[in-house]
Amino acid sequence: MTSDRHKQDTDEIGRRGDVPLRQAAYDSIEALLNRGALRPGEMVSQRELVEKTGCTLGAVREAVPRLEAEGLLVTVPQRGLMVPSLDVSFVRDAYQLRRMIELAAVPDMVARIPRATLAGWADWHREARAQIAERSANGDDDLSAELQRRDWAMHESFVGAMGNKLVANVYRVTAIKIRMAVQSRIQVTRNNAKRVIDEHLAILEALERGDAEATATALARHIDQSLKLALGEIAG
Repeated sequence: MTSDRHKQDTDEIGRRGDVPLRQAAYDSIEALLNRGALRPGEMVSQRELVEKTGCTLGAVREAVPRLEAEGLLVTVPQRGLMVPSLDVSFVRDAYQLRRMIELAAVPDMVARIPRATLAGWADWHREARAQIAERSANGDDDLSAELQRRDWAMHESFVGAMGNKLVANVYRVTAIKIRMAVQSRIQVTRNNAKRVIDEHLAILEALERGDAEATATALARHIDQSLKLALGEIAG
């Protein structure tokens, strides 16, 4: 029933012209990769993707070439599609690229992200931290899931401040691959939510002050911490 509703919604979007069916299929498959519903090394057919996304077979077929070009799916002759396996060396390289892009974006972040937007992000984090303190624990699953969503969106907004679509797309695909490779280690959980919030606030408060140097320092610390988690060097 859920799949039928999803398919209906996707078809309606396509007919309205708001989002082409091919893009809707791409976005749905990207979401599966981001949340670990498709795992590295897993084989999946186009028809299985239809079932998982609720999109039409034609839309899935049109989305696959882009996913292959970006290295998010690989065609295996006579077997179907495979989610590529990504090793430790890839994770290190991907984090180095992520670090370079985000730190390069700092001047634009300071200059272009509206102070009202920064204040809204910071206020949400402070409220979340207060909720954690009231519960005498690091958080709950709902809060962790929302923090995860905001984490991804906020970092994409940081890079988006550069106004460079090419860089933004490279960053987005790299971030998806990082999540595919080490999702279980870097995801926000009830055990690490407070640490993530504190790291985010250090970045946001520096941005609110217009302090590019402090922003870069806090951002680099946050990314380096995430890399250590991804490599299993520290516990989440």
